[in-house]
Amino acid sequence: MNAQTEALQLTGSAGAIEAARDQPSAGVERRGTVVIAHPHPLFGGTMDNKVVQTLARAFVQCGWTAVRFNFRGVGASAGEYDAGKAEAQDMLAVVEQVAPDGPLALAGFSFGSYVTSHVLEALWAARSPQKVVFVGTATTRFSVATVPPEAHERTLVIHGETDDTVPLSDVIEWARPQTLPVTVVPGVGHFFHGQLPLLKSLVVRHLSAP
Repeated sequence: MNAQTEALQLTGSAGAIEAARDQPSAGVERRGTVVIAHPHPLFGGTMDNKVVQTLARAFVQCGWTAVRFNFRGVGASAGEYDAGKAEAQDMLAVVEQVAPDGPLALAGFSFGSYVTSHVLEALWAARSPQKVVFVGTATTRFSVATVPPEAHERTLVIHGETDDTVPLSDVIEWARPQTLPVTVVPGVGHFFHGQLPLLKSLVVRHLSAP
């Protein structure tokens, strides 16, 4: 993401997990570690995706150490695509290695939000992540987990009004039974082309809230 980005090699059940870590600037109060999941591995999704990097920048600006990683079969990460099940185990393994204790946040984009939802569900009782961000949540093709009611105030769901990869109506159908608010960005598609600064500002605002 920048000259200070640290390359990491972590370990999952399939072997190596390629990752990258960015730290807040000196003098910024440290708030914890966020682990960020990227979009669909079979459609070009990587940890260097622009939305994923935008999420990392927002968290770093707000004092969080940001860790992005490549799912199995992507980049230098070992293994093969597993439709989200093994990917969730990979994300849990990343959390265990880069943030075994202390304040934790989770974020994901598209397929990464689907995976993140199941990681949130698995970790909630033991870790209770302080902040959660879902962008372009892949509710169309995948069974996204329900957000624990106690996590609603900590969770930001952002979706583009004109998303033609995951229709807004599908996200609303997922959110409605939970009474989980969805922040809709008018006239924006799945990848937030031309609106990444706005996406970043929305995330920063969420992270700055008590």
